[in-house]
Amino acid sequence: MTPRRAALGPPGSTAGRTALRYLLLLAVLLLVIGPFLWQLSTSLKGPGEDVYTRSPAFIPEDLTFANYAKVADTIPVWTYAANSLLVAAVAIFGNVVGCTLAGYALAKLRFRGARLVLGLFLATLVLPGEVTIVSQYVTVRSLGLADSLVGVALPGAIAMLNVLLMRTAFAAVPPELDQAALVDGAGVWQRLWHIGLPNVRGMLSVIVIFTFIGAWDDFLWPLIVLNDPQKYTLTVGLQYLNGTFSANPRLIAAGTMIAFLPIVVVFAVCQRFFFKGVEEGAVKG
Repeated sequence: MTPRRAALGPPGSTAGRTALRYLLLLAVLLLVIGPFLWQLSTSLKGPGEDVYTRSPAFIPEDLTFANYAKVADTIPVWTYAANSLLVAAVAIFGNVVGCTLAGYALAKLRFRGARLVLGLFLATLVLPGEVTIVSQYVTVRSLGLADSLVGVALPGAIAMLNVLLMRTAFAAVPPELDQAALVDGAGVWQRLWHIGLPNVRGMLSVIVIFTFIGAWDDFLWPLIVLNDPQKYTLTVGLQYLNGTFSANPRLIAAGTMIAFLPIVVVFAVCQRFFFKGVEEGAVKG
């Protein structure tokens, strides 16, 4: 037996470790995908099927899409979805523009107090959102934005974590490129547009996905700010009318799937850049 073969161990042990890894991956997959498949299956089941049977059946016997139509007939689900899209769009625009400018300034520009500003950004990450929610509401109300979708989107328009992610992405850009552009007479905005942004598109996709998911799924903050039912976001609207659906879990599952599908679409569109952005954030230089 060669030294390399001895170090690797007998072939049976390697096959056993591989099988164990696949079993663990399968278990994690079932834990993650299982609830989604159950909700999808429940939303497609007809009124004659029992969803509380002892032996769960993932394949509906009476496949129907009528539950989705009933959700739309019971609540203004498309109005709620449009409200959620508006909030998400404002949040994405604010994070893409604001976090890009702030991240580039912290990574590439030299100014007095830069370390202090970075320390303050890091300090804000220690505080949970529930600690500042009262002060946020007081600020939004003093601006006259209470019970408005802009008031819902404003606190999430610039996230400190996204600023730090953009700073990390810009810091990974080789400084020689900036120095060469500076020698050629390029200004700050030219260096940002022609050198910085083309190298951080992956991280921008990460920010877009995370911001969209956070704004779309947020429940507590819209519930506090909004009073008019016509302005509710989708998550608040579905929970607000949960009593209407309490006797029919199929409609609850259909509403959940309506709220979940846009997240799948956004991730599918941006996934090509998403994993590149994760690489940019994990490896520097």
